[in-house]
Formats: sequence, structure tokens, C-alpha cells
Amino acid sequence: MKKAITVGIDIGGTNSVMGAVDRDGNILGENRISTTDYPDIHDYVSALQEAILEMLKKIPEEIELKALGIGAPNGNYYHGTIESPPNLIWEGVTPLCKLMSKYFTEPVVLTNDANAAALGEMIYGGAKQMKNFIIYTLGTGLGSGIVINGEVLYGHTGFAGEIGHTTMVPGGRDCGCGRQGCLETYVSATGIVRTVEELFAKRRVHSPLRDVPSDQLTSKMITEAAQQGDPIALEAFDKTADMLALSIVNSVAFSSPEAIFLFGGLSNAGKYIFEPTEKYVNEKIQSIFKGTVKILPSLIPENNAAILGSSALAWKELEKINADK
Repeated sequence: MKKAITVGIDIGGTNSVMGAVDRDGNILGENRISTTDYPDIHDYVSALQEAILEMLKKIPEEIELKALGIGAPNGNYYHGTIESPPNLIWEGVTPLCKLMSKYFTEPVVLTNDANAAALGEMIYGGAKQMKNFIIYTLGTGLGSGIVINGEVLYGHTGFAGEIGHTTMVPGGRDCGCGRQGCLETYVSATGIVRTVEELFAKRRVHSPLRDVPSDQLTSKMITEAAQQGDPIALEAFDKTADMLALSIVNSVAFSSPEAIFLFGGLSNAGKYIFEPTEKYVNEKIQSIFKGTVKILPSLIPENNAAILGSSALAWKELEKINADK
């Protein structure tokens, strides 16, 4: 009997990675192509199809491809399009699912990378038994996926759930989206670096981080400094957690999730981000929600998260298709 699989594809600014994944989250094969080598989208789709077929041929056991899921910046689930992505070479609206369907008869579905991460958590990770949760992806920026009653929240346009671009400080830090004071400018790998730089100007305490050129300072360095008791690093985490907690209590007020999952580089700081965040959430949260929400680390391995998330999108789509039959 053939093993059912989906193919998960993650389109990044530099590379596109793909994997063949079974229903239990086992990755049976992987491949990748350069995203930047194909300024013509038709050439890209052709190369992507060839890489997928090459990957599938190398799997030793008999398989049956059921669907393909794609995670991409500014991916619109409703239309199967990538729309004016900030870090991809294709401008305007790219009808990627339609183009992929010329090569594959199986369903092809697309969403943004944070929504894919939420589905990965629900299908393979810590949210398997949950129908209401939110995932915050704390990377270079801040992405988020909101699941309500077992379904990802897409909203009217397909772009709902942009918690990273909620305004936390009116007139605050400039954001890449063109506005000011967005959450991701404070709570992200780049955000905590900016916080440390601001603290340098306000505090005279010694910190080894002062010796690092500003363009080389990373969130990992800040975590390592916090582990050594560095006061600047510890204060930066405290401020970051305070801002994150404010966002979380606002999110809890509108969706009442069972859990908030933290994923990505900044979440790897462990107790330095989780403990103060939990403290501030308990201080700020509305009384009727006290004790109702957990703040948890993602259980999806970070090195496979993109593939697993996009493959989970495909499995979820198959469930909908079968339910409608």
C-alpha cells in the first residue's frame, strides 16, 4: 500500500525549500532551489516542479502525493496568490497556485509563513488537541497565526492576523511596513537589538555588548550576555517581554485562546523571554481571563518548521475537501 504524503514548500527571499511529509510529520525527502535565480515566475515554477519530481523519485518507498502546500511572504490563501511581497523578486500579484496547477493535478494551496507555522503546530506540534491558539513567530520580524475554532483566521482579505503590525507605540520606531510603532519593531530579533542600543544611550553601566559594533550585534549575543548576568541584556529582555505581554493580553481579549505559542530565534532565549512575559501577562490581563491561557514554546523543530508548516496546510486542505464531499 502506498504511503500518502503532501509536499510542503517554503518560499524564502534567497532559497525555496521543499519536503515530502507523511501524516505523522516524518520528512521522507527534501530539496531546494534558489529563489533569486528565477526573475521570471514561469521559469521559477518550472524549476520548482522539476525539483519536486526529483525529490519524489529519490524516496525509496512507494508514495502517493495527495496535495501541495506553500508558505510564502504575503501569501493569500483565498486567491492562491503572492501579493507585493517585501523580500521576493516578483512584483505585484503572482498567481502561484494557478501556475503550479499546470504541472500538478493534486490540490495546491498557499498561505503566508506565519499561518503555515500555526497549522504546523496544530497538525504536528504542541497544539494537536487545541482549537483556539495563537502563534507568535519571533524572527527578524514578528509574524503571527491565529486559530479560532480549529480554523486559521484569514479575515475578509486573506491577510488577517498581522499582530506584528499592530501599533503599540504611536509615533514610535519606524517599521519596514511604512508606519511607526509596530509591535515587531520592539518584539523581534531586530527589535531587541534596537532596545539594547537605546539602553546604551540611557545607562552608564558596563556591558560587554558595548564593544560589539552595532551592525554586528545580534539577539543571540544578547541572550548569551543575559545568561552571564549582563544588566543591559536583562533589562532589554524585560522591556521586550513587557511589550510582548501587552500584545498577548490584547490578543486574549479578542480571541480567548487556550495557548500562546512562541516560536523562532528570540524564543530560544528560554526563561529570559518566557518568565518576564508570563509575569507581565499575569499583571496586565483582564480578571475574567486570568489562568485561562498558557504561554508555551513551539514543539516544532525550528530547522524543519517551514516544511512542516506548509505540508500541514496541505493536510488541512485535504480535510476540508473530504468534508465537502
